[in-house]
Amino acid sequence: MKKMLSILLMALTLGLWQGAATAAPGDDGIKKVVLQISDPNPFKQTLVLNVANNIIKYYGSDKVEVEIVAFGPGLRLLMDGNSNTGRIQSLSDTGVRFSACSNTMKAFAKKLGETPKLNANAEVVDAGVVRIIDLVSQGYILVKP
Repeated sequence: MKKMLSILLMALTLGLWQGAATAAPGDDGIKKVVLQISDPNPFKQTLVLNVANNIIKYYGSDKVEVEIVAFGPGLRLLMDGNSNTGRIQSLSDTGVRFSACSNTMKAFAKKLGETPKLNANAEVVDAGVVRIIDLVSQGYILVKP
């Protein structure tokens, strides 16, 4: 009985995980995905760009909305001069949006003595976490690569 309950629970968990792994379609059939980057590691920053690119390639830019939200140390991805500037431009050209956390920018400004310059494709939002919460409430699926 215990083993059967374990198997049932595992199957249910797997089913929920698989459902969450696919982008949720909106009322208009457009899939919506928000990608979180809050890690300073260049590997993770490249990974989040790879994931965005793979989503666009799979669904097509006309069938998916992708937004990358950077906060905390992950804001470095969107700072002017980041080595991924060309990739950010390329993804932006396909419709990927980039959001930078204003709270993090203020914290960086205190440490650096000036407000960090951002990639031209980055839009400043009040708070990165709040932006993610708002997008999820609008039907976006959160992915944290």
